[in-house]
Amino acid sequence: MVLGKKGALAALSVISVFNVSAAQTTTGEQTKLSEDPTKVVTQFGASYSDELRITGSLSLGAVKKLNASVSANGDEWRVGGSWLFDIGIVNFNFGKQSYDQGAERTTYSVGTFMPLSYFDIAPYGWQIFAMGGYSHVDGEIACLAGQGACLTSEIPGPEGWVLIPNSSDGGYLGAFALKPLSEKWTLMTAAAYSVGSNDYSGYFAAIGASYQFDKQQSFKLFAATEDSDYGSDQNLVLGYTYQFN
Repeated sequence: MVLGKKGALAALSVISVFNVSAAQTTTGEQTKLSEDPTKVVTQFGASYSDELRITGSLSLGAVKKLNASVSANGDEWRVGGSWLFDIGIVNFNFGKQSYDQGAERTTYSVGTFMPLSYFDIAPYGWQIFAMGGYSHVDGEIACLAGQGACLTSEIPGPEGWVLIPNSSDGGYLGAFALKPLSEKWTLMTAAAYSVGSNDYSGYFAAIGASYQFDKQQSFKLFAATEDSDYGSDQNLVLGYTYQFN
């Protein structure tokens, strides 16, 4: 998800306000759950659903890190960075996703994860992270020639599909939650909804579990679904992560 210029400026102003106190948040870094989105560590991982995906992050100190992921064939990727502050973490990302019939989108975003435990909100032991941000999306939507809004002079493919350029500026809201079941097992769930200009909308939802082998290695299994103007996708994802620090 991507932010427009106004969203980026707003995020930068938030960072500058909390810059002085950011280092104070790192004292409990090693006690955070392995799937905690505010964790600033160097780690490497791999996941598989319909294809292999490599992910990783590189810590640049106590409060900053770089993030990246890429699919095995290189048609989907994401790069960005994170900055930790007192009540959450700000993420900057841009990346590309591919869908059926040749549809694809490139997304630029700035957003945040904010732990509600900062406000003493942790119902039944759930660690909830509110997430939200701004985004800009560029891409091509696949549609059947002559149907609905798909009016174009482009020559359709063999099955009647054509690609229509599309762009949108908007934002997203959602939540990510973790529920420790034991020292090893943690439940995970997430949901987000996005809206934007040109009647753009989409949603994402996931649920699964994480298993911590030791202080460095973890395994996760989750089901995810997403749907937007660019296409829909449903996956069962297996993942492994190794933490270096």
